[in-house]
Amino acid sequence: MELQRIGCNFSVCKIARIEDIDFSREYVFLSKTSDEISLVCETEHTPPDVLASEPNWRALKISGILDFGMIGVIAKISCILAEAKISVFVVSTYNTDYILMKSENFDSGVSALSSNGYAII
Repeated sequence: MELQRIGCNFSVCKIARIEDIDFSREYVFLSKTSDEISLVCETEHTPPDVLASEPNWRALKISGILDFGMIGVIAKISCILAEAKISVFVVSTYNTDYILMKSENFDSGVSALSSNGYAII
């Protein structure tokens, strides 16, 4: 399986309103529940009035379109990274998944995944 490096830094944010989000950006991940609104965005495009923000994340994208019947894709990647003592934040879209790691752990995470047969492009 191929994992593609995404060449920007991300922030994971808790926001009060969606009106300030720049949806024209390449990467904007938004989720809403009755408890919160969460946003993952390019750090330099974090809205000004976030309630909380955790910057310094980097991402890998699983290349290609994943079939909904595929089992264990994120579990396997998460296990490899957990064994390397690296926590993850995962974002899923209709087509694929993105694995975010803190910037200071990103190179170690890429090495661990490469050592376990993943092609990093």
